[in-house]
Amino acid sequence: MIVLVFAGLILLAHFYLWHRMVRSTTGPGRLRKALTWGVVGLTALVVATFAGTRMEFGHWLAWPGYIWLALMFYLLVFLVVLEVPRAVAALFVRKAERRATPEPEPVPAMAGGPALPEPAPEAPPMSRRLFLGRATATVAGVGALGTVGYGMTSALGDPVIERVKVALPKLDPRLSGLRFAVVSDIHLGPLTGRGHTERIVRMINGLEADVVAIVGDLVDGSVAQLGALAQPLKSLESRYGSYFVTGNHEYFAPSGPMEWIEELDQLGVRSLRNERVEIRHQGAVLDLAGVNDLNGESAGDGPDFDKALGGRDTSRSTVLLAHQPVQVEQAARHGVDLQLSGHTHGGQIAPFNLVVGLQQPVVSGLATVDGVQVYVSRGAGFWGPPVRVGAPPEITMLELRT
Repeated sequence: MIVLVFAGLILLAHFYLWHRMVRSTTGPGRLRKALTWGVVGLTALVVATFAGTRMEFGHWLAWPGYIWLALMFYLLVFLVVLEVPRAVAALFVRKAERRATPEPEPVPAMAGGPALPEPAPEAPPMSRRLFLGRATATVAGVGALGTVGYGMTSALGDPVIERVKVALPKLDPRLSGLRFAVVSDIHLGPLTGRGHTERIVRMINGLEADVVAIVGDLVDGSVAQLGALAQPLKSLESRYGSYFVTGNHEYFAPSGPMEWIEELDQLGVRSLRNERVEIRHQGAVLDLAGVNDLNGESAGDGPDFDKALGGRDTSRSTVLLAHQPVQVEQAARHGVDLQLSGHTHGGQIAPFNLVVGLQQPVVSGLATVDGVQVYVSRGAGFWGPPVRVGAPPEITMLELRT
């Protein structure tokens, strides 16, 4: 059902683009036919990209397919925004055309003979409506190209280092100043190379953190496909270790998350699977817990808060790693002080940040939900189009304070 809805939306979007970018800008003829077939090909490219990138042989579709998907989206945005001024301009065009059209004058008949035929009117070089269609398409095209170009520069560039201080009321004073390097949604996949991971590791190591927290959605494929891209993670440096919890994309991998959990273990990154560890710092103890992503429920591998948080010393502060911000609802019932999450990408492509807010309680940054402080990372990578607009990639240096 979801596939049918997706296919229907793609068809509808491309029909609208054809109507505004082809039909409204050309007259009947070879050019219109060629452009129409081009739109048909782009429609097929989007569908093939989503299907093919889940299989290794289809990875070559990723760059053209996802870049067109981003361009398609922003063309739709600009064209929809331009509908109102276009409608107003069309109204003036119709009035101008009526004023410019003279009333036909009768041709007197010659005595004893038939009336002379009227002379054929001269065709204008370009109708006002055609000019309006081309002007609208040009503005939308330039806007979409500029936005996607900017978004690609942001997505493929260095993540922003966000420095955040979080005060925890129950925090032992000896733990004040404990630093977490938080990274999420790295999304190793067909559009990222080994350099993507190396850059993230280099930037994390430069923070000299006490704990590294990788909060889900590390990969978009199997170990066989992407294992080489993950190898730089073995160079992560921190005083008390690197920790990982699953995101929804780990459950999309062909063999599920376990092969990646085993791979990360060999790379020195410990997975917290509905469990917790003690972080001992300057004679004090912090509980660091992690729960599986909600998508694991269908595979019998979902989050278990009782297992991760039950039986602990509640006088100690607890930091929870949970991929989706919405998991804070259960975290609150278990007395968690701080939850670190990702998943949202900060919306990744504006105005999707408005849509994400309908599903998740926090889109990005620090907020308090049900008495629990939640920090949501925008993520260091991207999913789908290599484009970020209004939500640059980030790595967070989060410092605990009393």
